[in-house]
Amino acid sequence: MFTFVNQINIMDLEQLFIKNKERSISGRYLTLDAIEPVLNKLNTNNQLSIIGESVLGKSIYKYQIGQGKIKILLWSQMHGNESTTTKGLFDFLNLLHDGSDFADELLNTFTFCCIPMLNPDGAALYTRENANKVDLNRDSQNLSQPESVMLRQAFENFKPDFCYNLHDQRTIFGVGDTGKPATLSFLAPSYNEEREVNATRMKAINLIAAMNEQLQSYIPGQIGRFDDSFNINCIGDTFQYLGVPTVLFEAGHFQEDYQREKTRKYVFIALVSSFSILSENDIVSNKIDNYVRIPQNNIVFYDFIYKNVNINYDGIEKITNFAAQFREELVEGDICFNAYIVEIGDLSGYWGHYEYDAKGAHFEAEYGNAPIINEKADFYLGKNLRFVNGLIKN
Repeated sequence: MFTFVNQINIMDLEQLFIKNKERSISGRYLTLDAIEPVLNKLNTNNQLSIIGESVLGKSIYKYQIGQGKIKILLWSQMHGNESTTTKGLFDFLNLLHDGSDFADELLNTFTFCCIPMLNPDGAALYTRENANKVDLNRDSQNLSQPESVMLRQAFENFKPDFCYNLHDQRTIFGVGDTGKPATLSFLAPSYNEEREVNATRMKAINLIAAMNEQLQSYIPGQIGRFDDSFNINCIGDTFQYLGVPTVLFEAGHFQEDYQREKTRKYVFIALVSSFSILSENDIVSNKIDNYVRIPQNNIVFYDFIYKNVNINYDGIEKITNFAAQFREELVEGDICFNAYIVEIGDLSGYWGHYEYDAKGAHFEAEYGNAPIINEKADFYLGKNLRFVNGLIKN
């Protein structure tokens, strides 16, 4: 029988994703109503249970599958408006049900305990916080919220060997100063203020370094390393402090993929790659140098940058640049991406996911001849080139 490494080398992970993609869920707005049918479909052998209720009385589900010795705890949508890793997690759960030899080996090697939506109230409201306006990822010490208590109880009862803390990050993040978006970023959280590396954290570091090596074949140069400042109130820092190797996933922007349907594929590939690595015990060597060479996750992007724009400010004409950013706004059950002007000036060192060189064309809008912060990105450059919601309107 093939080992995991041999199998993953001969498998096309992109084709494996296409085969197992959960097509009933898509886009950015993912609620409990959307995932409950999927959970029920996957509940083939009583793997599904309810571990409690949210502030507003919504069910919080645990899905446990496998009989292997290596125990993996995964949770997603701790922040309600961060749904990409939830989609990737369901794609992976579909793989575990596809009847393949690879799935059987995964199930015989691992036991997976998944909380796919820790914050269903925040998911419905499309907010980072829960219904009490508390950031659950800053509540790991106070445990003031029912959702935080349930995650801690799951951790203590399951006694995982590894924790996967699954999140999204905004489009503003790039990979160092490369001008590439941070499609995926990782972190082995610190366990103390000094950000030292002990045996527990080293396991997470080695796993991330090995995942990065695999992922560079799929998204070269688009993987970042998240800031490791210590905050014991964050759940990843707490679990690392408690002696369980913890990996933070941050699903970010891929070019022109505002619905994060391409990014979910790379989340799936990252998950599959990580379990292949763990199954082969391929994280025993010290890969800290490889880890720290992953470029830092930096705030270097705007959704739109307009360059060399001629504006009239208090009767004085000058050439400048300005930037606009989408706000994700929940309107009648849909997420609307509405672009607003957020910065005016030099903007050197920043990139735009969309960039336009006005070549000295005049700025005109209903409110005047210069962009204004927090105004909608609806304007003209020159007499005939119209922009609506940040984009050229034909």
